[in-house]
Amino acid sequence: MTRTGSAQLDVLVVGSVTATGGKVVSTCSLIREDGRAIVVDPGMVDDSAVILEPLAALGLTPEDVTDVVLSHHHPDHTMRAGLFPNAAVHDHWAIYRGSAWEDSDAEGRQLTTSVRLTRVPGHTAEDIATVVSTPDGTVVLTHLWFDADGPPEDPSAEDPEQLHASRRRVLEIADAIVPGHGSLFRPAETTPR
Repeated sequence: MTRTGSAQLDVLVVGSVTATGGKVVSTCSLIREDGRAIVVDPGMVDDSAVILEPLAALGLTPEDVTDVVLSHHHPDHTMRAGLFPNAAVHDHWAIYRGSAWEDSDAEGRQLTTSVRLTRVPGHTAEDIATVVSTPDGTVVLTHLWFDADGPPEDPSAEDPEQLHASRRRVLEIADAIVPGHGSLFRPAETTPR
């Protein structure tokens, strides 16, 4: 489903995960549109510079970031959210600005003209995806897949049946997917459903 918009997406950090207790890095991305700079999943990295240097290379400081989106509350996706002092932080049920807490269900929350949030439970009950309409089509940033290979069954899914339903929902709209711990990929027939 190619729906084009004007949002610009850059992957700042390509994540990784090992099944044997090694390094865990969340994929961290930047979306720009309508004067907003949105960082998605600033999580576990060895040093803040791993996120901040690619951001600086794109001409932005931490203070320029207007929004942070947390796909879910696991530490590997949230550890570095505090790097962005002026950002509104978005999760599944609220928007946080400093000490202000605004109740706001993520389903359908519009951040810019071409960026919205949607609920995609399965890995956790609180998972959300960031749906980005770019000039090249619709990109969905989500933890429903660790990387392009899945895994077919998420070993830590709270609700495997719901995870598969959420995957099907995303695959109906996504031209590309930025997974929780890997590189952007284009869905194919072999993409785990």
